[in-house]
Amino acid sequence: MKTRRDFIKISTLGLGGIAAAAGLSRIAMGSSVVDDLLKLGAAGSDNLKRYPTYCEVCFWKCAGWTYTDDKGKILKVIGNDEDPHCYGRLCPRGTGGIGMYYDEDRLKKPLIRVKGAEGDTYREASWEEALDLVASKMKEIAEKYGPESFALFKHGGPGVHFEHLMSAYGSDTSAEPAFAQCRGPRDIGWKATYGAWAGSPEPTDIRDTKCLVLIGSHIGENMHNSQVQEMSDAIDRGATIITVDPRFSTAASKSKYWLPIKPATDNALLLAWIHVVINEELYNKKYVEKYTLGFEALKKHVEAMTPEWAYGITTIDPELIRTTARAMAAAAPAVIVHPGRHASWYGDDAQRTRGIAILNALFGSVGNRGGFYFKQEFKLPKFPAPAYPEPKWGWKETLQGKFPLASTGVTNELIRASIPGQTGEYQVKAWFVAGTNLPISIPDKKSLHEALHAIEFLVVVDTMPMDITGYADVILPECTYLERYDQIRSSTSRIPNIALRMPATEPLYETKPAWWIAKQLGERLGLHDFYNYNDFSEVLDWQLKQVGSSLDEMKNAGIKFFPEKATALYLEPDQDYTFPTASGKIELYSSELESLGFDPMPVYTAHEEPAEGFYRLIYGRAPMHTFSRTANNPYLHDLMKENNVWVNPKVADLLGLKKDQMVWLKNQDGVISTYPVKVRVTERIRWDSVYMVHGYGQTNPKLRNAYGIGASDTELITKVKLDPTMGGTGMRGNFVTFIKENPWKEANI
Repeated sequence: MKTRRDFIKISTLGLGGIAAAAGLSRIAMGSSVVDDLLKLGAAGSDNLKRYPTYCEVCFWKCAGWTYTDDKGKILKVIGNDEDPHCYGRLCPRGTGGIGMYYDEDRLKKPLIRVKGAEGDTYREASWEEALDLVASKMKEIAEKYGPESFALFKHGGPGVHFEHLMSAYGSDTSAEPAFAQCRGPRDIGWKATYGAWAGSPEPTDIRDTKCLVLIGSHIGENMHNSQVQEMSDAIDRGATIITVDPRFSTAASKSKYWLPIKPATDNALLLAWIHVVINEELYNKKYVEKYTLGFEALKKHVEAMTPEWAYGITTIDPELIRTTARAMAAAAPAVIVHPGRHASWYGDDAQRTRGIAILNALFGSVGNRGGFYFKQEFKLPKFPAPAYPEPKWGWKETLQGKFPLASTGVTNELIRASIPGQTGEYQVKAWFVAGTNLPISIPDKKSLHEALHAIEFLVVVDTMPMDITGYADVILPECTYLERYDQIRSSTSRIPNIALRMPATEPLYETKPAWWIAKQLGERLGLHDFYNYNDFSEVLDWQLKQVGSSLDEMKNAGIKFFPEKATALYLEPDQDYTFPTASGKIELYSSELESLGFDPMPVYTAHEEPAEGFYRLIYGRAPMHTFSRTANNPYLHDLMKENNVWVNPKVADLLGLKKDQMVWLKNQDGVISTYPVKVRVTERIRWDSVYMVHGYGQTNPKLRNAYGIGASDTELITKVKLDPTMGGTGMRGNFVTFIKENPWKEANI
């Protein structure tokens, strides 16, 4: 059945063409890729110019230098030696970020949807026409339904600029997948215990730790740069590494102890560890007495949660549970049970991260060297602008009283609010999407498609023709981070610091920076006072001058440090300290959770098991790719072209699967992967699970490197378990089996 807004596999109009603007022909994939790039600047390459930047390929935002030749061609990106995010060394993603710039498949011109009897297409448009259309639709929506009905879905650098635009317009209806689909449960669990989020980057003192525990954290594959380097140094120093994972990950291969846990049982292991630490009196008695609240209640709570109890749940040997608990205690307080990053697993994830937070508290890790330092940050003053208008409603109202600990918009709830009749008066009528590929990043595709066909208008800002662009009414092509100014990076660290991103060259094609797009729309909406500048560099220079610096200084230095705050990195012996909780203590027993009807201490809840012949789908990341954002990047694609599905040899023998055999995956709801994936037979995965790297199986043929390669884990995630505290979408309760013959042969896919 044809719907109002069908997905368009964007035609070559506005997307193809030659790469003359970049001064290169199609760069061949393979071993010659680096040579081809270097040839671009062979002439005159002795006179390189450098420009400060910080990476946009992932959220670690490592500071670096972009080098161009005397013709303005970008040749390389390297790390800034002074930056604590990278220590002068970029990861594969960072050095490969240049591929975003040279990718010939990137969006080049504004595109407007054209409806036709034979189906919709896109046509090229001028920036003036495209912006006029978007602004007119924003005015129309505001007049008909109120500006609150125009929702923003955002991520990364461009999200900041469009959040400012939408707030000035009068809408607080915004969300980003990073909360409900990634780190949100972790941060809520951490806040319920310590009164503050774990932060990004997390204030882990890995360089001085004696024991690092990774339970659901994949340092080395998620490529959190400084943490990877510090972990490597810790291993060289002889630090004990403990990895809990159903898969023998890269981190597990470097560990003294690998605990191949049964998936969905992490809470039981955490509670058993807490039991051992308390009952063997391995906890930091002085720290617990001085800084925590609820110890006696916790002790009683875990009394029966012995390693033997946990063994029947986790399949981890009781003596290994005791041995690893004792190893942590022996290193305390210089021990880190890492809070992880992607935490939306099973729907009780805030409670799982509570268990991690409590374990750290028992060891006295927070505020002690080798554990967690008290993070330092430097905040720049906001550029002068009027106060935002007060919306009549926003993202909180779309929750309808659910998820009381949600501290920002919940993506799936805004999507639900876009389906008529789902949220009463709080109805979303239009979307602005910037820097996030919703069809790949969020589960529950049925609701997503319902919402896409229900909304009246959709504008997408992106650098690439991602899945979400195929649903847009207007596509606005953003330039890459190497071609634009953005807000000053001011992230938490050991020493307060800031970093500058500036353009190394003019934007290719007809692409524009997000700040320019937002300003142009703001001007058309009559929001002139919110954009009292001609170029975003004026904003940066003003901010920097308020703190004793300038844009010129930052162009030369790239990064600048400031004096530490009054709060030291570590606690002094017997120092009085007030944590930002209601009690001022680390809350092992959470009265806040109890008052909201939730368990005040973590509990173990059994989760659904796979049916016979099905295996739990576990997904993850690769060090050279960031989600689905880099699958088409010519240089990063060259490092890893496709994913595969890890299968235990016992399962492979049982099902007759062979190495490199192409199979299709079918989930518990009958959904079959669009594309096949190669089998990897390996002892590195438990028999009850399979594993694959996220971000593959791209369906848009205009992504010429990534199209149709590998399988998409996201399309197999149709069952979601919601975290009742904050709306996190637990996605690891999905199971798959294998199909050996092409199920799509008749459909000619």
